[in-house]
Amino acid sequence: MAFGVTSAATAEPGPVASKEAEAQSIISQISTIENQLSTAIERWNLANVKLARIGHDLQRSRFELGIARTNFKHAQIALARQTVDAYTSGDSNSTLEVILGAASLDDLLNRIDTVNRVNDQRTAVVGDVKVFKNNVAHEEAKLHHAQSEQKQVVAQRLAEKTSIQSKLAQRNQLLRSVRSEIEHLRAVERARQIELARQVREQQAQQALQPQAASFGAPAAPAASGDPVAAPPSSNYSGVVGIAMRYLGTPYVWGGASPSGFDCSGFVMYVYSQVGVSLPHSSYAQYGAGVPVSYDQLQAGDLVFFDGLGHEGIYVGGGMFIHSPHTGDVVKVSAMSGWYSSAYVGARRIL
Repeated sequence: MAFGVTSAATAEPGPVASKEAEAQSIISQISTIENQLSTAIERWNLANVKLARIGHDLQRSRFELGIARTNFKHAQIALARQTVDAYTSGDSNSTLEVILGAASLDDLLNRIDTVNRVNDQRTAVVGDVKVFKNNVAHEEAKLHHAQSEQKQVVAQRLAEKTSIQSKLAQRNQLLRSVRSEIEHLRAVERARQIELARQVREQQAQQALQPQAASFGAPAAPAASGDPVAAPPSSNYSGVVGIAMRYLGTPYVWGGASPSGFDCSGFVMYVYSQVGVSLPHSSYAQYGAGVPVSYDQLQAGDLVFFDGLGHEGIYVGGGMFIHSPHTGDVVKVSAMSGWYSSAYVGARRIL
């Protein structure tokens, strides 16, 4: 997200120092926009997850409504037939006439039983009509609710898309004004990434030699992470770190979830899919997966979340995590310090 690089400018006065200060101010603005972009993109991803769920609900509601209407129609036909039979039958259909026509006590009892069965059948048919009519009304209400929700989510997704495109245009305009400074910072960041990747691979090698060590050391916890104190079960997916490291340098792509480009939740989703775990393409939705983990209990493979759930990554150990930060950047390893420490929300362990 944020560049996390301070200015190398000296305090000497004049136009050079002024230009460097202006460049740093613009870079700070870009960093803020990129944070906002990441959050907006994850809200857009969440809207897509909701739309997929609503689409399933709509399909199910239409199916159930069709069944309810068919049952209602059949019940209506059965009731109509009984009504016609009651008025067109040549037999005596009055309960009193049936009873008075009895030739003996046994005949009387049989006739009463017959009358009761017919009445019960008619009552049951009337009941079916009422039940199926209510079912139709209920399914129509569910369908209407799903359709209304779908319209709201589509509108929300469109609004987020417009916001994202606007912020991208603003970001790119600012980038053009400080292109040389940005290129220098990127060169510094590339060198730093090579060193961080080396450190992570060293830690992985050490962990392989000491399998009893459940996790790498974690940094001091932020002041208020909101996480529980109790330690959850050990992670079964520390191996995802090795998979995630294969994609270092892969560009950030809005909505991306493949090696051609990832956004932050798309990256986590893809990496975990390689070990047979299905996660939704949304940092907000992924925060509901697995179990919560306190900061001091973090293990390699845990999901770590920042910025009001607007960003996430995979903890790799040693106080570092791997993630796809924002537009214009690539999959990289970052330290959970500075901005990330202040923006930390919590962590989840996939079991």
